[in-house]
Amino acid sequence: MRRLLATAATIGLVLSGAAAAAGAAPGRGAPGYPAIAWHACENPGLRLRGADCGYLSVPLDHAHPGGKQIKLAVSRVRHTVPDDKYQGVMLVNPGGPGGSGLTLSVLGEYVPGNAGAAYDWIGFDPRGVGDSKPALACDGDYLGYDRPSYVPTTAAIEKAWLARAKGYAAACDRAGGALLDHLRTTDTVADMDSLRAALGAEQINFYGFSYGTYLGQVYATLHPDRVRRMVLDGVVNPGRVWYDANLDQDVAFDRNIRIYFGWLARHDDVYGLGTTGTAVERLFYREQARLTAKPAAGVIGPAELTDVFLQAGYYVFGWEAVASAFAAWVNDRDPQPLKALYDQGSPQEDGADNGYAVYLAVQCTDVQWPTSWQKWRTDNWRVHARAPFETWGNAWYNAPCLSWGAKAGKPVAVTGAKAPPVLLINETLDAATPYAGSLEVRKRFPRSVLVEGVGGTTHAGSLFGNACVDDTIAAYLATGKLPKRLKSNTSDKQCEPLPQPDPSAARAKRAERGGSLTRLELQNLVTLR
Repeated sequence: MRRLLATAATIGLVLSGAAAAAGAAPGRGAPGYPAIAWHACENPGLRLRGADCGYLSVPLDHAHPGGKQIKLAVSRVRHTVPDDKYQGVMLVNPGGPGGSGLTLSVLGEYVPGNAGAAYDWIGFDPRGVGDSKPALACDGDYLGYDRPSYVPTTAAIEKAWLARAKGYAAACDRAGGALLDHLRTTDTVADMDSLRAALGAEQINFYGFSYGTYLGQVYATLHPDRVRRMVLDGVVNPGRVWYDANLDQDVAFDRNIRIYFGWLARHDDVYGLGTTGTAVERLFYREQARLTAKPAAGVIGPAELTDVFLQAGYYVFGWEAVASAFAAWVNDRDPQPLKALYDQGSPQEDGADNGYAVYLAVQCTDVQWPTSWQKWRTDNWRVHARAPFETWGNAWYNAPCLSWGAKAGKPVAVTGAKAPPVLLINETLDAATPYAGSLEVRKRFPRSVLVEGVGGTTHAGSLFGNACVDDTIAAYLATGKLPKRLKSNTSDKQCEPLPQPDPSAARAKRAERGGSLTRLELQNLVTLR
């Protein structure tokens, strides 16, 4: 998961005993575990919802619980149903790895039918991330402007990127210290269990997006008796972590960007970028070559253009923003919209690389990556031949793993044989977590059920208004009910995907208003999710 940048009651749940089934009474820590000193949150959105915030101390090294402690930033939006209808704590992780989840305690309000109201929603910044202490950051300028072209067509480009990657790994080694040795998925899973205990819960409910689905898989493998209900959206293939998973992504993103080029062609009346997907694709690569020779505004080169377009491979949200920015450049030679989108996804200041640093720290140490650059070179040129859009960009994004300072471990052998029923969600053409991964997890979790957004390209897009998907989540969280599991190797329920936007309709509405943009439309020009 390169960026990002979100169980049916096997315990026959009797409402009068819900708190006991889900864990201890809300708000009390288990004996022997430190309580969280809750206080009003500083974040305006959390404060508006009356959320509590605090810190949980956990061991830097869970093998030595009496040693050095670090602090996890935690937030809580408490249940609003009577206590006898309380269904326990719901931990949420947005993915990444490296994503901040502190504000995701608000997620419950997006579950239809008030089904989220029976839970205490727990957001947290994983170790090393965001407001947790210490937070890892190595070089805030690393994702700065006008970097070398991603595709190493010359020895000089290859050498430059290898030097950059090695330098970043060294910077993280200096900045991370002992923390760098304890940022594996298993460390965060142990933190999750410490959080469960500190909240006084015998079991957790869990909602994981993207990499968060892998956290859920590993937690359910190691602690199946401590899992109650689990929603996993954008499902990671546990058999492909992590080098192979990135090669899988490359092919999928190339497919998705061509789907996006086709969408741009269908709306040539709005954007003027070409009337066929092939024409738009050729235009993109021509402009990429132009930016290689002369970056837009001196800052947006071919690598930056790829990064802007990459967002369209993840989500249908923001398709119009990327299209408008590219059209402004192609048709008017105005670089500012492209720069605004790039700046939003790649800020450059002290600490801005926190998510990226933790992403690497987790992926580089969960499992040993190939140590031979020749293997990387061979594999990426092979994939690039069929998928040129993102392959080398993804390779350089992960290249610090070649010389990462912390020792790699071995991934957990994921199995859900003892886990309760789990709800899996994936759109068919999800590029960040290809659909094959959800089928693999469905096999490994024999009581799981998979909901498929048929033909969709959006990654981890649940609770974004797709009633077919979101109502299934609501029923599961309310009563434990899931669709019937089918016998074949397939999804168990099929839904329409999140719809592609219709810019022609939006333009018509603006024309009716005299051509002005609404405040929301203006915001969406620079907001991708």
